[in-house]
Amino acid sequence: TLSEAAPPNTVVALFNVRDRDSGDNGRTTCELTGEQPFRVTLLAANAYALVTSEALDREQVEEYNVTVRARDEGSPALSAWKTLLVRLLDVNDN
Repeated sequence: TLSEAAPPNTVVALFNVRDRDSGDNGRTTCELTGEQPFRVTLLAANAYALVTSEALDREQVEEYNVTVRARDEGSPALSAWKTLLVRLLDVNDN
């Protein structure tokens, strides 16, 4: 859960991506699918943060299904998805 009053750049979740292959096959990138008020930020090798990218309004959207796609740099590239549920908590803003 996340307060609708959370300002942009608020960290929502931290996660790691690990690929046991070596070389390019072991390097990973992460991205979000679809348009949402979040972004993925690289913190360190294979460590990422899900961060708010704009102001949130619970009266417009109560929850988000945020799908993170992790992909390696192999040829062919392999990928996996994980969906995170982000529920917004109401703030008396009226």
